[in-house]
Amino acid sequence: MENFLELLKNRRSCRRFTDETVDKEAVANIMRAALMSPSGHRINPWEFILVEEKDMLKALSVSKAAGAQLLEGAPMAVVVVADTTKTDVWIEDCSIATILMQLAAEEQGLGSCWVQIRLRSDAEGNSAEENVKSLLGLPPHYAVLSILAVGHKERESKPFDEEKMLWEKVYVGKYGEQ
Repeated sequence: MENFLELLKNRRSCRRFTDETVDKEAVANIMRAALMSPSGHRINPWEFILVEEKDMLKALSVSKAAGAQLLEGAPMAVVVVADTTKTDVWIEDCSIATILMQLAAEEQGLGSCWVQIRLRSDAEGNSAEENVKSLLGLPPHYAVLSILAVGHKERESKPFDEEKMLWEKVYVGKYGEQ
């Protein structure tokens, strides 16, 4: 990528992947981005579970009612969890780590899609988070924020259209002043 804004412009959610596996160096680079992500007071409450096993990806794909089905077709996923006893800003810390992993994936020509787990339910109304915790054997004091699907893009998406930027949502000085 030419620069950071080009990287942002080209990063689009990818919901369809090829069957090609993600090579170990690419996975390591994605995890480097996560492990270097900012964290309040550098507490680092986040932890990451890499999933490549097809049966587990299929089980995770039905952990919530909608939006997780793409996990079944992904060659890998990163489940983003946190030890909630470490800090009250674990949601923010995990969110930052997740988006940095997405940018690292894009930089390497890979696609990704954020699957929200926190505060979501499965088709029967059960907690998606509890479903994932049960599947992965997480301790009770851990929380699941998201699952990041990662893989080689089945097709390229159009870059973000800068003509659609919502500049009217940018204020100078105080709310309502442009």
